[in-house]
Amino acid sequence: MRRQLRSRRAPAFPYGYRYRLDDQDEVNQNYLADEEEEAEEAQVLVVPDLEEEEEKEEEERSQGQPIGNAWWQKLQIMIEYLWDPERRISLAQTGVMIRPFAHSLNFNFNVSEPDTWQHYVISLNGFLQGYNDSLQEEMNVDCPPGQYFIQDGNEDEDKKACQFKRSFLKNCSGLEDPTFGYATGQPCILLKMNRIVGFRPELGDPVKVSCKVQRGDEDDIRSINYYPESASFDLRYYPYYGKLTHVNYTSPLVAMHFTDVVKNQAVPVQCQLKGKGIINDVISDHFVGRVIFTLNIET
Repeated sequence: MRRQLRSRRAPAFPYGYRYRLDDQDEVNQNYLADEEEEAEEAQVLVVPDLEEEEEKEEEERSQGQPIGNAWWQKLQIMIEYLWDPERRISLAQTGVMIRPFAHSLNFNFNVSEPDTWQHYVISLNGFLQGYNDSLQEEMNVDCPPGQYFIQDGNEDEDKKACQFKRSFLKNCSGLEDPTFGYATGQPCILLKMNRIVGFRPELGDPVKVSCKVQRGDEDDIRSINYYPESASFDLRYYPYYGKLTHVNYTSPLVAMHFTDVVKNQAVPVQCQLKGKGIINDVISDHFVGRVIFTLNIET
């Protein structure tokens, strides 16, 4: 089955075209409308400079040389670059998403009223089903941490995937506390990066997550626990080879456990990805390298 190539910016084709995204989901743009988990992946491809090709064509025309199938040749060049894995590069503008689902990214609940937070618990439990320890042990392999999981062979061969167990999230796994902290006013929120085919964190340093008050009094958030404790996405989950061959791949998560947040007022929170080459300050897109949401915990 052919896979459709789409661009987020949709520049004019073919002039000035440099990058294309392969099967990029729209989970960020449609975040509020779609609660279901969808596999998101981006594959960035280097495309040749067709403007340079046109200059060569003009030069040939001025010299009286036949140009014949010039456009057909350009199409062949495009195809070569689009599908040659050796010419692909990774995208540093890493998108993120969070769970549980919250309308307008506002986590608004009353600790003493379970009806106001139970839907968050249901959302998290549903999302984490694929991370259950028994399922991960059955499907995936136990990889050594701190190093890339490079798999050689043909591009169309099935790839193994490293385990990411629900228990890695400890107090935010729902195993020790089935309410994920919402019953005590200490909510857990899970963050994941969108999948990028071929992406490897630069310099071999894992991408980390850091959260703080987005605006206002920094003391409104006095304590956050992260799981895994490193607050990072371990290198063993990279590179990602694409959903056609990396069929059991389970995206790593970082859980933020907001254990001490000021109550009875809205607290804007920003969680950013930190790492070499990671872009997290795009004003026009709040899901590129960061996410902004509001905690309003009433007692």
